[in-house]
Amino acid sequence: MPDAGAPLVAGAVPDGAAPSVAGAAPDAGALGTRTYDRILEPRSPRRLPLGDGTWHQLARAYVRVQLITQGAVLLAVLAVAVIVQTWTGFVWHWIPAGVVLSVTLVGLLITPRQARSFGYQLRRDDLVFRRGILWQRVVAVPYGRMQLVDITHGPLDRGFGIAQLKLVTAAAASGVTIPGLTQEAAEQLRDTLVAVAETRRTGL
Repeated sequence: MPDAGAPLVAGAVPDGAAPSVAGAAPDAGALGTRTYDRILEPRSPRRLPLGDGTWHQLARAYVRVQLITQGAVLLAVLAVAVIVQTWTGFVWHWIPAGVVLSVTLVGLLITPRQARSFGYQLRRDDLVFRRGILWQRVVAVPYGRMQLVDITHGPLDRGFGIAQLKLVTAAAASGVTIPGLTQEAAEQLRDTLVAVAETRRTGL
């Protein structure tokens, strides 16, 4: 199998473009609808390179869903702590409650920037997924090793028109979950990846 990052021969699909399978290429417009326009990188000079391909990002609605979810957790923990103190008069429970509240508050503050660090790229032989600002992770999933492409979304996700795409491979460590895709992008990406994976496995 040729190197995914190597230059392609004439007539092949360039890096960053959707894999070439008849009738299966995703609509580039759908992948970029209602998403952020660029990936935020760490300010450190030792950051991982983005590369030269086209990176697609998460839907803007993903941040709103995360803020609502985390805000609900914060209010629920605060309410439970107040109720417990009112009924029992004890204050020791504020220690674990304070830890949960602090972690949730930090999550609320960093979620908008964290969401901008997510990105995925469709290359000739694999899908590359990256995430993280302080702790960066870049995973390349070969099309031929994909065993399952699954779309999930909860009630809040459906209300905002987003979904989560999970790629399952034989090696659990190489699996990838892409959150916060628009419903249209998730469905088109699923169909494309299933078609390409089947083609690569059969050697066509």
